[in-house]
Amino acid sequence: MGIKTFFNMLGPLVNPARPSHHYTGTYNLQLARLYNYLFQQEGCRYAVVHALDGYDEISLTAGCKWYGNNKEFIFYAEDWNLSPVTQDMLFGGNTVKEAADIFIRVLEGKGSKAQNEVVIANAAAALHCLHPHLSIAACVDNAREALASGKAFQILKQIIE
Repeated sequence: MGIKTFFNMLGPLVNPARPSHHYTGTYNLQLARLYNYLFQQEGCRYAVVHALDGYDEISLTAGCKWYGNNKEFIFYAEDWNLSPVTQDMLFGGNTVKEAADIFIRVLEGKGSKAQNEVVIANAAAALHCLHPHLSIAACVDNAREALASGKAFQILKQIIE
């Protein structure tokens, strides 16, 4: 549709599976703060991220605000030993097919450095949400290894099958 709707905001909050862990990105700080408050009330493990330049995920194009269980901070690519990227490095294609092809190439280990770094950052954030006892550095290492070894692509193939 090209516009944000009420369903964009409501979706993560009304998941009928009622997951015990949430990793969610939001398109603005007000919504991130609201999710933070609501997830606190649920008593689940969670991380809510918002890229300070407007992305609803960790983009590495600017700083990123993190809200999570008992933590709130702003971080930058370098803080996670990742490389900052520019918006043009993350172009996702002109069609759904092009976007899907990029997605597959990244999981096959054929993505650009920028694409890989952003995928690694978001996977590391999700891993840290799931395993808060692990450091962010360890989660980045685990995500990098899963992508480089082909494990991430193998999991996608299993899901498809």
